[in-house]
Amino acid sequence: MSRTRIAVVAAAIGALLVGSLVARHMSEPGYGIASAPRAERPECEQAATRYPDRLAGQKLSFSGRPGVAVWGDNAVVLRCGLTPPAPTLDPCATVNGVDWVFREGRSENGKKVIITYGRTPAVEAVVSDEVTAIDTVLVDLSKLVEPIKKYTKCLNADDL
Repeated sequence: MSRTRIAVVAAAIGALLVGSLVARHMSEPGYGIASAPRAERPECEQAATRYPDRLAGQKLSFSGRPGVAVWGDNAVVLRCGLTPPAPTLDPCATVNGVDWVFREGRSENGKKVIITYGRTPAVEAVVSDEVTAIDTVLVDLSKLVEPIKKYTKCLNADDL
């Protein structure tokens, strides 16, 4: 076998190995999920100490960036350190004293986006359709978020 042919074969094998490593890395939980701008705030650091090992039947699979936690294969993705939402007409629910706004305009591709309302910093969760009990997710996440100081509450149409 000539040196040129050996070099070509070696380069092809190297490219295949790098490609498979990149593909595997891209499919890992947490890939491409950036920390929120205020993820280093003490409130987010404190919340990180209370991430549940399991959420909606999914195991905590990633918490390698400040303010980011992932359960399952991106079944639930949490980011702490966001700017709180402005008053909105999006639906709001209060779960154990924590207000959550359902971001209908950002919910797509089988994922629901919810964000805390009236707390700084805000906490956002993206919940996949594979999670059927979003109410249970909100109960568990409310335990995480409750210590973040509340400064206002959301109102529903029933409150007006």
